Amino acid sequence: MTPDFAADADRLAAIALAEDGSRDITSEVTVAGTARGTGRLEFRSGGVVAGQRYAQAVAQLCGCRIEWATAEGEQLPAKAVLGNATGPLGPLLRAERPLLNLLQRASGIATTTRAYVAAVAGTPTRILHTRKTAPGLRLLDVAAVLAGGGALHRLDLTETVMVKDNHWQALADQRKPLSAALAEARTSGVRGLQVEVESESQLREACDAGATRLLLDNQSPDTVRQWAALARRLAPGIEIEATGGITLENVRAYAGAGADFISVGALTHSVKAADIAFEILRER
Repeated sequence: MTPDFAADADRLAAIALAEDGSRDITSEVTVAGTARGTGRLEFRSGGVVAGQRYAQAVAQLCGCRIEWATAEGEQLPAKAVLGNATGPLGPLLRAERPLLNLLQRASGIATTTRAYVAAVAGTPTRILHTRKTAPGLRLLDVAAVLAGGGALHRLDLTETVMVKDNHWQALADQRKPLSAALAEARTSGVRGLQVEVESESQLREACDAGATRLLLDNQSPDTVRQWAALARRLAPGIEIEATGGITLENVRAYAGAGADFISVGALTHSVKAADIAFEILRER
């Protein structure tokens, strides 16, 4: 299902503005009520721009608007101008920090994602986000990954089964076979049946049980290569996802090992915010 990013932008904009309280007392005592202004958005660090719909939602709630000079997902050099925000000066200043927070986080994620995507260029491997997102910011983070060229993974727990190590333990404690669990899911209409495997025996059991994707966590590229080949012999068409300990330095090795997907938690859990500034232009 395609996420409703527009509705999420409106939701998040309202939350971001509410965090700053009901009034901007500094602007009240420094800005004339009739003053209008224009703020230039400067991408000082350069990178991939993302989060535009979220920044626009903040501006609109403040009675302002942004005229973008760039497109979502565009790779930009340092000091590029993203666009200009215009409106009543007091509300424009109120919007400044929240919209920058969203733009900086999203653009940082998109820029890192683009680096991973570039590192596997020429292979069929897709870079995925994970659920290691900031609480309340998942769709912002995911939108940023997509802007960077990454692909959509599961967004929540409702539509895709993902059996991980603790679920394996729960099954063992109940003496319930994996095949029974996946059969229940299929009966309820679930089509995505993903299973993390930590041994060859688990791999064989998952393939026999009808898993549609195997998650190989914290395995070496050599192990991924061997297990991917075995899984595809046992269950032709099964998908292979590698994750855990994957960096820009080794991601291509995992792609070359046969991973269809590589999920990288660091895209969103270790965000380095982009350097984006908001400069009010002086009237001439």
